[in-house]
Amino acid sequence: MSRLMEMARNAEHIAILGHVRPDGDCVGSCLAVCNYLLEQYPEKTVQVYLEKPADKFRYLKGFDRISQDTEIETVYDLCICLDSGDKTRLGDFTKYLEQAKHSICLDHHVTNHGYAEENVVIADASSTCEVLYQFLDEEKISMSVATCLYTGMIHDTNVFKNSNTSAYTMEVAGKLMAKGIDFGKIIDDTYFRKSYVQNQILGRALLESISFMDGRCIFAAVRQKDLEFYGADHADLDGIVDQLRVTDGVECAIFLHETENHVYKVSMRSNTLVDVSKVAAYFGGGGHIRAAGCTMNGSVHDVINNLSVHIAEQLPADDGTDVGTDGN
Repeated sequence: MSRLMEMARNAEHIAILGHVRPDGDCVGSCLAVCNYLLEQYPEKTVQVYLEKPADKFRYLKGFDRISQDTEIETVYDLCICLDSGDKTRLGDFTKYLEQAKHSICLDHHVTNHGYAEENVVIADASSTCEVLYQFLDEEKISMSVATCLYTGMIHDTNVFKNSNTSAYTMEVAGKLMAKGIDFGKIIDDTYFRKSYVQNQILGRALLESISFMDGRCIFAAVRQKDLEFYGADHADLDGIVDQLRVTDGVECAIFLHETENHVYKVSMRSNTLVDVSKVAAYFGGGGHIRAAGCTMNGSVHDVINNLSVHIAEQLPADDGTDVGTDGN
């Protein structure tokens, strides 16, 4: 029996937390462990706390059980934290971790701070869902749990294209497919299919993108007023930075999403040379070598210039890093 299951077996009330603005790996891992525990221990109380995930993940069993309630007074016997490298990334639900009698964190972010009582960080894993899989009894993984795990894996690997995809990743994916999941539909409906609004805002971001450092870097920014104009929210921005990354000649792509006035969520992707986790960590963020993020204050001009200094240090010498944005 894995350490996670030992801790869960001895707990009556269990909370499951993930990071703010939950993506496929976060939602998938949280619901996977929730469903698994309830299937094995139906007598236990298991609650997932996350910010509201995108509706495209509604097909996952337990989606409607996800709570945004931050006023629950229960002191949990065990708090399971998933896919979050820093407890501040747990958002308003951090109190459930701090009040819990015991805690464990499962993650794959190299920048994980080891904030739980017990921490399992496998930095070369494709996803937290891949990490979690190793803690579950394969024979007891139901089709519902397999669907959750597979969802997380495809989203954190860009459908098995990223450098974090290993032979073991594909082995796990194959075993999950053998459970009878509708893997093609999962990929189409949650990764490739976009709404009209999502296509509009993607087009806007690409149209207004700017390349710099002799075309080796590219960035785009979406401001609050843009989201309001299109009637979009942060969940509609998935995939923009990855589309920027595959621009011919680009080594590093940056996408800025304004969350409040002059406060930007920064997403970075690289191809072969730049360790964007180092750049993100300098500004208080984290992530992986080829995919990382942080939050920064200032104008678009300020943010890009500050990031550029650290990106340029990892690239061959180039003439200047200053970018001619309008400063808005």
